[in-house]
Amino acid sequence: MNINERQIIIIKTLKDIKAQDIKVYDTSNLTNLFDRITIASGNSKRQIKALAVSICKNIKNINFNILNIEGKKSSEWLLLDLGDIIVHIMKPDIRNIYNLEEIWGEKEIKFN
Repeated sequence: MNINERQIIIIKTLKDIKAQDIKVYDTSNLTNLFDRITIASGNSKRQIKALAVSICKNIKNINFNILNIEGKKSSEWLLLDLGDIIVHIMKPDIRNIYNLEEIWGEKEIKFN
């Protein structure tokens, strides 16, 4: 399964659990560590956890590995490392503070 197909699964999962302000950026020209970064907001710790659990389940269902998950204790910001795709799920106030879009947002990719 290619990166676009996996990205579509991630976005669909985020939308199904009502994540807000979903953004996807092509980072292949900025770093050789990963090719995409996905940023989404959740309104509560519970929703953020549910989003991460659902993404992990759906990624595992297509026989793809999650390399690491960071932020499980606080659950205000979870980072899922899928190798070539990094997913950040965070509360809106945390997202505003760190403004990852400014760092990685050079090249947004639109998915419907």
